[in-house]
Parts: sequence; structure tokens; C-alpha cells
Amino acid sequence: MADILLTKYKDFPVVAAYIDNRLEFLSIVHETKLKNIFLCRVENIVKNINSAFVRYDKDKLGYVHMKDILPSSIVNREVTDKAPLRQGDEIILQLETEAIKTKKGRLTSYLSVPGKYCVLTLGRSGVGASKKLDDTIRRELISSIQDKYSNILNDSKNDLFGAVFGLIIRTEAAFLPKETQRAEIEKDLKDTLAILKSILSEGRTRTVFSCLYDSNSSDLSSHVEKAKAFLRSKGIEEYKIIESSVIYNISNDIGKCLRSKVWLDSGAYLIIEQLESFNAIDVNSGKAITGKKDIISRINHEAATEIMRQIRLRNLSGMILIDFINMKNADDTQNLCEYLSALASKDPVHTQFIDITGLGIVELTRNKNDKSLKELLSPFLC
Repeated sequence: MADILLTKYKDFPVVAAYIDNRLEFLSIVHETKLKNIFLCRVENIVKNINSAFVRYDKDKLGYVHMKDILPSSIVNREVTDKAPLRQGDEIILQLETEAIKTKKGRLTSYLSVPGKYCVLTLGRSGVGASKKLDDTIRRELISSIQDKYSNILNDSKNDLFGAVFGLIIRTEAAFLPKETQRAEIEKDLKDTLAILKSILSEGRTRTVFSCLYDSNSSDLSSHVEKAKAFLRSKGIEEYKIIESSVIYNISNDIGKCLRSKVWLDSGAYLIIEQLESFNAIDVNSGKAITGKKDIISRINHEAATEIMRQIRLRNLSGMILIDFINMKNADDTQNLCEYLSALASKDPVHTQFIDITGLGIVELTRNKNDKSLKELLSPFLC
């Protein structure tokens, strides 16, 4: 049984997905400039960190690494290799990460524009497909559009001011009917490319600080589509969309996601701490009965499943360090790492298993797609 719940929490619209009465997806609808594209002005170039500070709004200052600058995005002059960026330049940039506390927002000229079935990124090249899909399906999708991509790429360089673009086929494309799949992807590719061309063209005629592309983060329907996509990734096609419910206590469930201590069914528990530079998760045996055969391995596997759920619901990002209960058997440790890696590969946000250190600390990284749940709700946590 699965439901998509539309409700409110602390004046925020909320979209939540429940599977078998358990919260599995959570999206807080809020205003954000993340992924928006702006016509920016270069305020200062700092050579020792190989970056430039740019103003993307009248009162918003961010930074861009020199390696993240494409000549096609500089609109006020012809660009030479010797001087890729100058103070006062006007440049089209996308906000990659928002400012947090004293840390300024990061921008890039590798503009990424999503369509329904495709994501196009300026400055990249080649065709890929979502890693959440089976390898066979990925190869089929890539092969089906490869020739069209090459033709469209060759025809579009002038409109992209000499730049190229890369194509990633989204998970949703795999659910299209086979007879229309190729045509639907091709149409979406062309429609999304038209948006990218328009951004680069309009950036050469608009005034500085203009927003050239709005990610529509506060559009409720886009959050509902994400919930539907999440359920499809779990193999769930049938669900109800409800706007009020006495079955689910969303306030209580969100409250649990803001606590540092998370109990597991076995009696073990997690401690989750969000720090400024990384996230730390500790697994403890707690009330779990010790002495049972393979109890530590079972607790760790249970913890791994819940950790990935908590990461998803809390929207943790960046470096995530996990201290599982130590296991003496190397095979058990290897099995746990493989299990966690498989779970990470299915996360809606790109999450990668990095390594396990000599001290037994597991390292994950997760892309930042928005503020964490704690950051969003921090004004209400005092």
C-alpha cells in the first residue's frame, strides 16, 4: 500500500510518500534560487584560490571556480585563452549550492537544464543514462538516441556559441511504452535544448542580475512528480494521492527526522549528527540482544537500510561518515559494504560509496540538491 500525502508543516507545503504506513519520501516545498540561472557580474578575481567572486543578484554574492567557466557563457566580449575572466565581465552562471551561514553560494557555467526525460548540461559531451536503471536498460536507452544526439549536437554549435552539451536520460524514460520511447526522448531532447539555447541568447540582451531560468522549486506539482518517480523506482505503480489524513501523523514523523537518536526494530540505535563540514552517523547495539548468531552483522545490515532512509528524509549531503559496529570477519565487512553501496546507488540523489578506512569508518558522498531538512526548519527549532 502506498499513498502520496499533500499537507502542511510549520506553514510549509509538504509532499510525503508512505509505503506500508512508513514515511519513505519527504519534500518540503519552499522558495529557493538553487539551480536558477542568472546573468552575473564579476566583482573580484582571487588568483590564490583560482576563483572569482560574482554578484548574481543585487544583494547576493557567490563564487565560481575558474575551471567552471566556459567561454560561451561570457557575454560582454570575445574571450581569449590567456584571460578567461576579468573583473567587470558579465557571465551566465547557474547557482549550484546556496549560501549557508558564512559560506557563499557556488555557481558554474556548466548549465544544467532538466526536461521530462532528459537532462542537458552545457560544456559536457556524450550520452548517458540514470545509474538507477538496470545496466541492460541503460545501454538500450543510450543506443536508441545516440545517433540523433550526434546529429543534433553538430547542428547546434552556432546556437550554443561554440559550446557542446551532454545528455543524460532520466529514469522516467524507462517507463515509456517501447513503441514511442525513442520519439518521446528525441522530442524532449529538442525541447530542452531549445531552452538552453534561449538562455544563452537572452543572456546577451538582458540586463545584469536578470534571472534567465527559474527552476520552479516552489511549484507543488513538481514535488508531486518527484514523489511519483520515487514510488516508480520502488516498483510501485498504484497509489493514492490524499490531501488530509488521520492515518498519518506527518508532524510526528518529521519530528523524528530532526532528532539525533533513531531507534531500530532490533533495539539497536543510530546517532546522527549534522556538522558544518560533514555528517557523522554512529551505530550502537543498544538494547539488541547480544550473543545471538550473526547478531552484529544483522544489526549493521538493519542499520544500513535505515541510514539510507534517514539520509534521504533528512536530505543530508556532502561527506557522510558512518561508524558501524566492528565485525571481526572480513567477509562480513565486505558484504556490508556491498549492501550499502547497492542501497546508495538507488538513492534519488546521486550518492556514492567511497571507501572504508583503516579504522572501519565508511565514507559516502551525496550531491547537494537543496538545503537539509534541519537547515530548512532551523527557524522553528529554537
